Amino acid sequence: MTKKQLDQVIEWFIDAGVTDLISDSRPTYKKSAKDITTLAQLKESILKIDIPLKDCAINMVFGVGNERAEILLLGEAPGAEEDKQGIPFVGQSGQLLDKMLAAIELDRTKVYITNILPWRPPGNRTPTNQEIEMFRPYVLKHISLINPKVVVCLGGTAAKALLKTSQGIVQLRGKWINIEEVSAKIIPTFHPAYLLRAPSQKREAWQDFLNIKEAISALI
Repeated sequence: MTKKQLDQVIEWFIDAGVTDLISDSRPTYKKSAKDITTLAQLKESILKIDIPLKDCAINMVFGVGNERAEILLLGEAPGAEEDKQGIPFVGQSGQLLDKMLAAIELDRTKVYITNILPWRPPGNRTPTNQEIEMFRPYVLKHISLINPKVVVCLGGTAAKALLKTSQGIVQLRGKWINIEEVSAKIIPTFHPAYLLRAPSQKREAWQDFLNIKEAISALI
């Protein structure tokens, strides 16, 4: 049996509700994402995932904001400051994100913010494909529990992970996209950390946020 076939079998057992599944190629899952009905259960379930990634981090970074928000912001993974505080987007990129939200009359009391990965990858490396595949069902559950009308993917990693696409953020940004697993409208845009390195792209990001404001106004 190939690794892909083994993973498919394991995934079948997970979806069937097997709660203590151990293999050499996948982590230990304590609860299927399909069985989770509250954010507290989701957090508890993620905490029980047996993965080396969590051993390299200080804190789990779950999510923050309005749990009934119309807009959910999805990032890539915690950075150093986020890892220290256990809160998403509190470093320099988070400060820029707050300014971007304020520009369209939003703040953290009106949105919900989370990441693809709940733990900081060593050295701030990009999440691996295996990590993304592992956490995607939990990201989908996180989104469904908040039930926003708009999901903003901050950066290429978040967009590729949620949309399951190989397209880059330059091709994806600013476009409204629908996928079967998410009822909300999805729009990718640049990650604030990228905008700090490439301020010339702020104009495009500003246009994206104006589109988000217009969409929210139309949907409410």
